[in-house]
Amino acid sequence: MSVTNDKKISFRSNFKEGAIRSLPIILGYIPVGLAFGILAANVGFGSIETTFMSIIVYAGSAQLISLGLFGDQAGLLAITITTFLVNLRHTLMSAALAPSLGHLNRLQQAFFTFELTDESFAVHSRDFKEEKNPPAIRLFTTNALAHLSWAGSSLLGFYTGALFKNLDTWGIDYALPAMFIALLVIQLENKKKYLVGAFSMFVSTLLFRQAVGQWYIMIATLAGATVGASLDYYLQKKLKAKLPSDSGNTL
Repeated sequence: MSVTNDKKISFRSNFKEGAIRSLPIILGYIPVGLAFGILAANVGFGSIETTFMSIIVYAGSAQLISLGLFGDQAGLLAITITTFLVNLRHTLMSAALAPSLGHLNRLQQAFFTFELTDESFAVHSRDFKEEKNPPAIRLFTTNALAHLSWAGSSLLGFYTGALFKNLDTWGIDYALPAMFIALLVIQLENKKKYLVGAFSMFVSTLLFRQAVGQWYIMIATLAGATVGASLDYYLQKKLKAKLPSDSGNTL
């Protein structure tokens, strides 16, 4: 009986801890989820499509940008490539956390990475630093509650969307650029990233004014990524070229 009671206490404790860790994520998801639901209703989505998109896709930036493309009657190829490029960062996030997921089985690892977002990545990164093998129940409680809040706020936003027919008046259509600005600011850690961000902004603005359609997003993204990769290569090559001379001076 004592073993069973200990397991129950451990489960409750880890569930509570996971719920507490999900609160910052939930507080950030609710307003953006509401905005997504409202925008989805205004571009012609139904309640089922809106909810299932939040459950299956579960990527705020990709969902919002796909709504914008859908509203502009962009083609399926443009929507697919754009959302793929936007979500490509999830590969890096999953790879960064992969060494800490060894205590989970394959199915658990797959489900964990499916529910990984920018916000949950930040929470779990700190969690893995504090504890080598956090209990699975704590990890999945954090993810599940955050996911539920996103889907629920999306559905709530859809049903309140009828109140916001004129989005320009309410400013809700600014949710997408606001999210991307926030994601960009978080990543501006050094001069190189400022330079890449400024270059991408210049290219996207220039192409937008040239009326090339929604392709300006993909072209600017690829151009920015190319410049960033080229700068990394140049700086690493320059650093390696300095190493022999530096080591020679120390002898």
